[in-house]
Amino acid sequence: MASATGHGEKSGAPNGAAQLLLRTAARAIIDYALPPRCPGCGTVVGEDRQFCLACWSSLDFLGDPCCVSCSLPLPLAMTGDRVMCGACLADVPPFEGAPAAVAYGPVARTVALRLKYGRRTGHARLMARLMARRVGALGPVETMLLVPVPLHRWRLWSRGFNQAALIADELTRLTGVARDHHLLRRVRATPSLRGKGRRERERIVAGAFALAGDASARAAGRHLVLVDDVHASGATLRAAARVLRRCGAARVSALTWARVVPDAATGNEIDIASLDSDMGIRRTG
Repeated sequence: MASATGHGEKSGAPNGAAQLLLRTAARAIIDYALPPRCPGCGTVVGEDRQFCLACWSSLDFLGDPCCVSCSLPLPLAMTGDRVMCGACLADVPPFEGAPAAVAYGPVARTVALRLKYGRRTGHARLMARLMARRVGALGPVETMLLVPVPLHRWRLWSRGFNQAALIADELTRLTGVARDHHLLRRVRATPSLRGKGRRERERIVAGAFALAGDASARAAGRHLVLVDDVHASGATLRAAARVLRRCGAARVSALTWARVVPDAATGNEIDIASLDSDMGIRRTG
């Protein structure tokens, strides 16, 4: 029997307007007790996962013109030019394109560290949202398959999550591009890359990755896109890409949150050993 309202509702059930009012009131109470804070500096902001003006203004968003192989910014090149940087000409990487959302700097570093070590897993959404704008730089999305850089099982058990997998999940939600968490496996535990130079890093990660048993069937003809948080020396991405190329993929590329970029103003190369996201972070609030 229909209720007195004539809409078949149960007596006393809150209608849509009442539910909205309750949610709004609950949100106001939560925001008062635990206000949303800038992921870069902790300043109170208006919405969750929103940067304050100062942190937002300090981010260096990356794009063209850049190296066609590693996506290193090339300010003197013309947009649309297909040129390679000197490092890639000397040692061509096994991936084709590796765009990043932002250049590695204090704010980008803090966001990555708070996700990885501070367990701020919600930061994966923020990072993916800014990374999603770079997906189109890799070409048509129809054949893409996102492959998060895996952690070794011991690291995964101790940390409780793989930050690259969280980012890939959010990218799939935002872009519709499929992802495969298990196509690539980390079969050898490796020590932290902190404090290691470029060649030492490459030696450490050599042989650390392997393909799933049915990788060829899952990846043949696909454009595989490695997903990770920070592109520093590129040793991890190179090692992973070399393995992925064995499964019959049409193309292998990479996508990251932050890219270590040499100082364009001075021409100095960045000391990779001093700029690693694999550093500890002092836990805050």
